[in-house]
Amino acid sequence: MFGSGLGLFKRNKKSGPLVYLSEPTIIYHTQTEKVILEIIEEKLGSRNVILPSKYGLRSTSHMIKDAEIFVAVAIIGKFTSLVVREVKIAQDLGKRIHTLTIARKGNNVEYLFQEGIPMDIEWLSPEETERLYEDFRGEEFSGFMKFFIGDRRRSW
Repeated sequence: MFGSGLGLFKRNKKSGPLVYLSEPTIIYHTQTEKVILEIIEEKLGSRNVILPSKYGLRSTSHMIKDAEIFVAVAIIGKFTSLVVREVKIAQDLGKRIHTLTIARKGNNVEYLFQEGIPMDIEWLSPEETERLYEDFRGEEFSGFMKFFIGDRRRSW
């Protein structure tokens, strides 16, 4: 019994460079967020991630300065206004930045991890972000949102 508990502790142990994850609030506590953490571990060798969703809706931007690497999440080629604000902070601090773009292709969700910020990413204002979220929440997108973002009710 002791051995199984120890294995769980090792699996969750923080390791690797400190990474700040800037993600749209719409993907907080979803299956997509879990996949993002797996990608960070695979691509950057880190389980040491500042995850804003753990802090609710309180600002965590002050923690960017402590991170070695900054990962910005773009959904369907767009940085939401929160991510835009945090990217600007990371740039001002001279952080190493990576972008993880999430898009739907057919019946699959694709994740593209890149160093830097691709030129084709659209930077949304708060008003544009609200419209994007409204589209995701709209009835015609309800099935799409569950498929694309994941169901928050499922535990991971």
